[in-house]
Amino acid sequence: MACMGIDIGTSGCKAVVFNEDGKELSHSYREYSINISADGRAELDSSKVIESCFDVIREASGKSPEKVHAIGISSQGEAFTPVDAKGRILGNAMVSFDTRANEITEKEEWKNLRRKLYDITGHSSHPMFTLFKLQWLKKNRNDLYGAADKFLCFEDLLEMKLGVKKPAMGWPLAGRTMLFDVKKHQWDDEILDLCGLSSDNLARPLKSGSIAGTISPETAKSLSLTDNVIVVAGGHDQPCGALGAGAVDDGCAMYATGTVECICPVVSSLIQSDELYKSNLCSYDYTLKNLYTTVAFSLTGGNILKWFRDEFGSVEVTEARKQGLNPYELILKNMSQTPSSLMVLPYFTPSGTPYFDTEAEGAVLGLKLSTTRGEFMRALLEGVAFEMRLNLDILNKAGIKINELRAIGGGAKSPAWTQLKADVMNKPVSIVETKEAGCLGVAMLAHSSCSGEKIESVIGRWVKTSGVIHPNPENAEYYNKRFELYKDLYPSLKKNKVSTQS
Repeated sequence: MACMGIDIGTSGCKAVVFNEDGKELSHSYREYSINISADGRAELDSSKVIESCFDVIREASGKSPEKVHAIGISSQGEAFTPVDAKGRILGNAMVSFDTRANEITEKEEWKNLRRKLYDITGHSSHPMFTLFKLQWLKKNRNDLYGAADKFLCFEDLLEMKLGVKKPAMGWPLAGRTMLFDVKKHQWDDEILDLCGLSSDNLARPLKSGSIAGTISPETAKSLSLTDNVIVVAGGHDQPCGALGAGAVDDGCAMYATGTVECICPVVSSLIQSDELYKSNLCSYDYTLKNLYTTVAFSLTGGNILKWFRDEFGSVEVTEARKQGLNPYELILKNMSQTPSSLMVLPYFTPSGTPYFDTEAEGAVLGLKLSTTRGEFMRALLEGVAFEMRLNLDILNKAGIKINELRAIGGGAKSPAWTQLKADVMNKPVSIVETKEAGCLGVAMLAHSSCSGEKIESVIGRWVKTSGVIHPNPENAEYYNKRFELYKDLYPSLKKNKVSTQS
């Protein structure tokens, strides 16, 4: 009984087919571009995204030696698409780091609602979330807003296009909209009223692993699928990836390195403390029943490595092309093997948690004529790792203690990069074998739904680790001291910037 996991990301989508023992049978990937402009716009062409999803489904199912019986969908959070009553796409999707809604969140009426919104939704006000993007659209594109019958995130948009009669999204994705009551597990009428909407304008929220419907026969045929393929609700990509990493117990967390660097732990109860609220650390549903999670993240994340490649990595790019390698492999190979004396504030994009500063700026301190390119490269990655340790420190003080980190994503392929993280965090990091944890997570949900096997049993059989990287004691001691300096870096530079500008 083969199942497919689909992961709809910000820069591309993928589909992977697994057999009933969790072995990968086939996969497919398509990349798409983000439309970015200086006014804060960051959009995806939703039609192109759905077309790409159809391509990867068709290709992966066509290459699979076994027929697909069920699919699960993991989706980027927050981004939504307006569609009309006939299901036609009316406009682009505003992705997470589109900051145009910043003007909305700063209005006094929304500032006064911040704590109330947190208490209902588990999330701190920020222009990334659907609530504020909807407000921006209503104010600046009222023609488009008024013409829309529904506003769909990518999980439920894909379901609609697949022919599911009543599109749905997993609770973890509904939570990322800031329109969802995380205690009652339903759309909040009071918040919807503020938007001039009702629950009819949104998809159904379902517990992860629930059956949303089946793919229509016509669409199934065009995608090399059989009739009656079940579609199972997954949710937000980070909790889906954490499930695929095998994070099922309190104290265990996924550590993902991709475009965004993210730590996603398993929490046994919904925690909404003052500590988490002040640090913009959310609380919402995990992909397993009666469990919750939070997301600590750096929006700069793996982008910092891409920036280094584009600006300073021409030698590795040229050499990689000659050897048929990934240029990142060569860049990381040339990274300094010893801790850097530099200190990097990794805000090359708006910051993530804990500060949610849309105007933050990065910094590199300690440069000398003796600084090497390899040390500079290492310092950039150390900066991101320090930022993630800062988040772990806050979570620990709030009662969310993380003892085990499970690494997924492109960065997990590099032993040197993973060792650096283990040293900075001063925690062991387990390496998950699968390269596509998001797809694996929702495929496990799909398999559990259509086979009746308990999800815990599926996880035990399907998720495998390839080893553990332990901290180097000498490096960990050095980084412990450096971390004390790092904690003061942002407040000091922020204060100095304000003083300079005033």
